[in-house]
Amino acid sequence: MNMLKTEKLRVLHIISGDLWAGAETMACTLLRHLHAYPDLDLAVILMNEGRLATELRESGLSVEVIDEENYSFWEIVRKTRELLTAFKPHLIHSHRSKENILAAVARGFSSTPPLIATQHGLPELARDKIKLSKRLVSIAHFQLLARYFEKNVAVSASVKTYLVQQRGFPSERVETIHNGIELPLHPLIRHENGVFVIGSSGRLFPVKDYPLMVEIAKAITDATGKNIYFELAGEGPQRPNIEAMIQRYGLHSNFFLKGHQDDMDTFYRGIDLYLNTSIHEGIPMTILEALARGIPVIAPNVGGISEIITNGVEGFLIEGRNPSDFAEKCLLLHGNRQLRKQMSQAARNRAEQAFSAEQMAERYYRLYREIQT
Repeated sequence: MNMLKTEKLRVLHIISGDLWAGAETMACTLLRHLHAYPDLDLAVILMNEGRLATELRESGLSVEVIDEENYSFWEIVRKTRELLTAFKPHLIHSHRSKENILAAVARGFSSTPPLIATQHGLPELARDKIKLSKRLVSIAHFQLLARYFEKNVAVSASVKTYLVQQRGFPSERVETIHNGIELPLHPLIRHENGVFVIGSSGRLFPVKDYPLMVEIAKAITDATGKNIYFELAGEGPQRPNIEAMIQRYGLHSNFFLKGHQDDMDTFYRGIDLYLNTSIHEGIPMTILEALARGIPVIAPNVGGISEIITNGVEGFLIEGRNPSDFAEKCLLLHGNRQLRKQMSQAARNRAEQAFSAEQMAERYYRLYREIQT
C-alpha cells in the first residue's frame, strides 16, 4: 500500500537565502502557493537570515536557518542531517549549486528521499575571467545533478537544451517549468504628462551587462532632445563602472541609479518601458513582473526570453548587442502611444495566460506527485 495516499507529502526545500534576487523571489512565490495545498507538508532550510527568511515565516512556513557565517560546511551538513531525521521528507528540493551540493551530501549514499533541483539559469562563466578551480566545481556540480538527482527542473526550454546537449543530462530527467509570479489586480497607469521613463532592474553583475544600457541611453539621448529618462534599480560590483560611464557620457541629469528597492511596485509604477540587456537568462522574474503590470519589454533574443516575449507583440526582441538597434525600438515605442497601449495589453495577457504563480505551483505539485507514484 502506498502510504502517501493517506498521509501528507513532506517536501523539504533547501535555499541559501543570502540574496533577494530572481531565484529567491521565485522560490518564495512557489512556496507560498504550495503551502495552500492541504496534502503537502513543507519545511525550508536556509543558510542565511534575511528577507527570504522573513517573507517565508510571515507566510506561515516552517523555516530553519543554519547560518553559513557561523558554521563550517561539514557542520552545516551535520545539522541538515539532523533536520532530515526529524522531518523525514519524502522529497528534497534544492535551488542553486551550493544548496544542491548540500542536499546530495546530507542525504548521503541512500537513494531516498529523491532529490529535485531547479536550474534557474546558466552558469555565469562565459565572459568572466573565472579561475580554473571554479570551472571545475561547475563541471562537478553538473555531474552530480545528472547522476544523483531524480529530476532537474529547467526554468526555460533553452536551459533544458543546455543541460541535455552541453552537459549530458538524460532528457527524461529534465523537466521544463516556467517561473510564475503574483499578478497585480490591475496593470499600472502609464505616464500621460510627456515624461517617458525606461527602466531596468537586477544585480549589477557582468552577466546583466548594464553598461550596454548606458550605451543605449547615450544613443537615445544623441538622437532626441525630448524628455526620456532612465532608471536602474539594483546593487552590485559593477556600480562604479556604470557611474563612471554615466558621467563620461554626460547622462547624469537623465540616468538614475536607484539602488536596492524593497518596494518594486513603486519602481514599476514609475516606468513606461522595461529594458533588459542580459548576456544570458533563464526566465527572468523582472521581465515577468513588467509584463504583469502591462509594461512593454525590449530585450536581447537570448536564453529563455523568446519563450516569454513574441517579437512585436509584448515588446521587441533584439538580435545582437548593438546599442543603436535597442535605441531604435525604444524610440519607436516612445513616439507611438497606440503601439504602447497595444503592447501593454498584450503584455498583461501573456503574464495571465502563461506565467501565473498558480500555474507554476500546480506544475511543481504534479512533479512531486509523479516522482512518488
